[in-house]
Amino acid sequence: MTASRRIVMFNWMTADGYFSAPDGNLDWVVPDEEQAKAAVATLASVDTVLFGRRTYERFAAFWPRALAESDATTAPDPHRPGLRSREHRAIAAALDEKTKLVFSRTLKDVTWRNSRVLGELDPRAVEAMKAQPGQDMVIFGSGSIVSQLSRHGLIDEYQLGVCPVFIGAGQPLLRDLSEHVTLQLIESRAYPSGDVSLRYAPR
Repeated sequence: MTASRRIVMFNWMTADGYFSAPDGNLDWVVPDEEQAKAAVATLASVDTVLFGRRTYERFAAFWPRALAESDATTAPDPHRPGLRSREHRAIAAALDEKTKLVFSRTLKDVTWRNSRVLGELDPRAVEAMKAQPGQDMVIFGSGSIVSQLSRHGLIDEYQLGVCPVFIGAGQPLLRDLSEHVTLQLIESRAYPSGDVSLRYAPR
């Protein structure tokens, strides 16, 4: 256990800079087995997953079902319909066990186990969460929440999975930043699929 927890963000990105298509879908993601193994390793180092409402609803609609449909070794791959993998079985099981916190003013009820709605994002409450003992926290998707956390300097690491695809239009990851966020490259890694993993820390 540590006395200071980090918030780590992971998002897929297109090569032309979007983190989702205009309608929010991720059907452009280029799957990669090695990247999935890296995702399993990341989840082993966190105990809490942070979400905005829309990303939470998508995860809650897929991952519990993926776990229920799994056998002892494999589960459905969200980016390759009809295919299964050991890594996604591990991801489904890990997500099911983690504490899941949802920042939302409108969501009232959650049914995915270990989930709780926090209401509107309060930077002071997030700072208090980071000061509590525990493992790191991770945030997936949730562009509006990532933007708010970034504005308050609360994200400690940005992990981007850049896919070798242009989609021409889509949603940017960050909006309404009042000033630039300068980043320092921690690590870069190219995968056989052409995906590139980038890890950055704010300077």
